[in-house]
Amino acid sequence: MTSDELNKTFEDAVARINAHKEPFPADFLLRLYAYYKKSTNNYSRPSSREPIINAFKTNALFQIQSVSEDTAKQQYIDLVNNYFLYRK
Repeated sequence: MTSDELNKTFEDAVARINAHKEPFPADFLLRLYAYYKKSTNNYSRPSSREPIINAFKTNALFQIQSVSEDTAKQQYIDLVNNYFLYRK
């Protein structure tokens, strides 16, 4: 997949998640959060009002620190595709 194709597929996956109205499982959201932040090179601090949520988000980012931007995009895409494929 070319870089442009990867970016387009990533943007489509983000749009699918943003358009979804039902709640997502917390562990799924944390993985999406980490891969999204890595994909977009957004290294700002988590901004939840709850310190425990910020801790979970920071841990999720720490776990993928060695992942490249393109790999993070592909992982995000795969998570989204699998979620919509296997959800009930």
